[in-house]
Amino acid sequence: VFGAAGVVFVLRSEGMAPLVMLQKRSAWAHEGGTWSCAGGAIDEGESPYEAALREASEEVGEIPLHHHVLGQYVFAPADDWAYTTIVLEVDEMFGASVNFETDAVAWVPVGEVEHRPLHAGFAAAWPHLQAIIAGA
Repeated sequence: VFGAAGVVFVLRSEGMAPLVMLQKRSAWAHEGGTWSCAGGAIDEGESPYEAALREASEEVGEIPLHHHVLGQYVFAPADDWAYTTIVLEVDEMFGASVNFETDAVAWVPVGEVEHRPLHAGFAAAWPHLQAIIAGA
């Protein structure tokens, strides 16, 4: 009802391509077995940012305290619904399958993301998200 939001976590190390965290969706989920970012429904009164971080912490674990927003991409296929993807840089690797929605978590170099079987919505958003990462 209030839309949905997700978060792409980015980790940079000197001399290396940025890494992004991908979540493998559980077989029972829509497009199960594909890779995407952690996320889900926005609750009443939540901002997309708050929802994205809440959903991610429920699905892949506690988010590092030191992080900052690089940008966001909003996919709005209707006047009354949107999916907002937050791009968040973190200073350390984290993440695990902490509930039934996540089969696996992987840190993947930016240039290799598109070589995985991606959730269709994430695949469509990826060029926009990649541009945010490259521009930061």
